[in-house]
Amino acid sequence: MTSLSDETFQAMMDWNPMFATLVGIPGWDDRLDDLGADGHRALRARLADVLSRVEESDEDPITRDVIRHQATSIITEIDARLVEHTVGPGLRAPVTSLLSMASQVDFSQRRHLVPRFLRQAEERLLNTDRRPLRRHVESGAAHLERFLASPRQEWEGDADLRPAFARFREALLTLQGRDDEYAGLCWLPEGEENYAKLVRNYTTTSRSPEELHRLGLELIASLREEYAEIGARVWGTSDVPEIFRRLRTELLWSGEDEMLTSAVEAIARAEQVAPRWFGRVPRARCEVRLVPEVERETAPLAYYTDAALDGSRPGVYWLNPVGATERSRTLSEVVAFHEAVPGHHFQLTVAAETELSNLRKFAFIEAYLEGWGLYTERLADEMGLYSGDEARLGMLGLDAMRAGRLVVDTGLHAFGWSRQQAVDYLRENTVMSDSEI
Repeated sequence: MTSLSDETFQAMMDWNPMFATLVGIPGWDDRLDDLGADGHRALRARLADVLSRVEESDEDPITRDVIRHQATSIITEIDARLVEHTVGPGLRAPVTSLLSMASQVDFSQRRHLVPRFLRQAEERLLNTDRRPLRRHVESGAAHLERFLASPRQEWEGDADLRPAFARFREALLTLQGRDDEYAGLCWLPEGEENYAKLVRNYTTTSRSPEELHRLGLELIASLREEYAEIGARVWGTSDVPEIFRRLRTELLWSGEDEMLTSAVEAIARAEQVAPRWFGRVPRARCEVRLVPEVERETAPLAYYTDAALDGSRPGVYWLNPVGATERSRTLSEVVAFHEAVPGHHFQLTVAAETELSNLRKFAFIEAYLEGWGLYTERLADEMGLYSGDEARLGMLGLDAMRAGRLVVDTGLHAFGWSRQQAVDYLRENTVMSDSEI
């Protein structure tokens, strides 16, 4: 089982070598993702072979199940050919994955691979029966335009680097993206089948898109009771539409300084009481930083990146101040608890500091990763971390956002919703701002 675990981890890092650098695992610092069809077929064959052998073993059932999940997940992503139709924020695509990571880790050893990486992405995007969304093409091209216009020192040391990004941007502009009316995977060849498989991998369950859609609707309905209860204490009204209106128009940030201060204070409170609630807390610290300016238009509004294994880099909770004065400050504390302490920073750093195998430390099991983050949002209330009922409304706001995403994700990708249908649903049933939607 140890050999199979090591083989699986090797394949995972070959699939995503930038992650290895981010967490400080040696051996992949001079590599980039192989986006070519031949490379994907070869990796798929390796993982299929691992799967055939792991089924024959009864040794260490937890590790066996992790191997099975990780191998199946990567095979599913390869089969879905996501690289052929994903360009834009929040997706594992060349524009965001490479540029975002470049601001967080040293990729000097792999710079010479960037032109090949972008050529492979271009070939996959231009030679397929699948088309990305037009808005994602435009967003990716605009992101690259900002990147190319920035005074980056990297351009000085590599004559091939800037032209490679410029060529990729020109290639994006030739793509005929599909309209927002056809936003979901169900509009692509084999899209419904691929979506169902991706759902199984992400949730680790056999729940169908129909079941998940219904679950989201039920959760949205149940949260309205909590909104009414807390809204009555904060504003003297239990009218949910009125509570939503006030959350969208009141309690907004004054600017990025207030946003940063709030996050730092929330995490400090959590770190102070955490030893009373956890038998083990991470040795590595967690810092709060603003997303680099060149990344802000396409980066998530908040996210976490792992600490380095050797202690050379802390865990970082990244805050994106774009549109800050239009966003509710009630979400500040719950997002900090989810992403940092006691959320992903505790979860990922404690795992990395154990004696478990690298596979067990760094497995990408989203249901567990995000499940812990969601759990800690309510745990934070038990720990007395929220500063008051306004912050608890933010806790409900994040709950509603995820429940709403169950509805709109399945609506888009399984039931053929347009993008506007999804936007309208989130506006009506959550307190998300337009920039958050």
